[in-house]
Amino acid sequence: MEECKGLVFDIQGFSVHDGPGCRTQVFLSGCPLHCEWCANPEGMKRKQQLLFSRQKCRYEKSHCRRCLTACKRGGVKETNHPESPLEFDRSVCENCDTFDCANACAYEAARISGKYRSVGEIMRILRRDREYWDEKGGPGFSGGEPMVQKEFLYEVLLKCKEEGMNTSIETTASVDTETFLKIMELIDFAFIDVKHMDSQKHREKTGIGNERILSNIEALVRNSWKGRLVLRMPVIEGYNDTLENAEATIAFMKRLGLFEINLLPFHRLGTSKWEQLGMEYPYAEYSPTEDEVMERLQDFYLDHRIACYVGDDVLY
Repeated sequence: MEECKGLVFDIQGFSVHDGPGCRTQVFLSGCPLHCEWCANPEGMKRKQQLLFSRQKCRYEKSHCRRCLTACKRGGVKETNHPESPLEFDRSVCENCDTFDCANACAYEAARISGKYRSVGEIMRILRRDREYWDEKGGPGFSGGEPMVQKEFLYEVLLKCKEEGMNTSIETTASVDTETFLKIMELIDFAFIDVKHMDSQKHREKTGIGNERILSNIEALVRNSWKGRLVLRMPVIEGYNDTLENAEATIAFMKRLGLFEINLLPFHRLGTSKWEQLGMEYPYAEYSPTEDEVMERLQDFYLDHRIACYVGDDVLY
């Protein structure tokens, strides 16, 4: 029988901001949300994608023409623009499954995002890294939305628990409830994203409403899950940075007996990835969230007896 494989777009060792202790974070491709501020846009689609970095390209400096020669589909073209002498036709790249340009590039200017890995491969990496974890650490899973690849994720988690590993996940909880609860049974620590408490507002910036997300969080609590749950919310200017949204979040948390939330200030660290995918970043001109805004929101949560962590300052 062929071993189950998953599409993984990144693996980060020595991760200390994605759950308790030092962790190895595995990023799985595919997500039902399309957040306009996403820092990992290469993880939105459950497919391999082409990334192209103009900064690394040696078309001008070294007269390199490898990608032009390799692509037989006409997806790479020379232009007369001094700032972008090479262009990739994304309508061609979208349907490409050989990525000849990336395989030919000697400078990693053109590269493939996403690699199919077996359960065994992931476990070998985790076993290798295990000696570097502390007593609280272990494997973590993120994305994208890791539960989109439910069969692969479940098989990896089963192996992790068989070997006594402490598991964590960053999830949107935007999958069917049966899948969500089944996977969460194998999770010790979870960050669950809540983008906005108003479903219509949620849909405006992510493409979907929040009904399933909120109902899954409630189902998890009602199911007497034994792990630790911290809600997470990116603070986006003019979208969810109001006290009104915070008040609605607090009411939801108190109704379920939840008491921890992690507020993440907006940053533009994902800008280059959007550009490398040939996509326009909607938040390219937005400034990082001001400290005063984060402090005001944090104080509001604390005043309502909700433990509120800002940025990486999560109490583990």
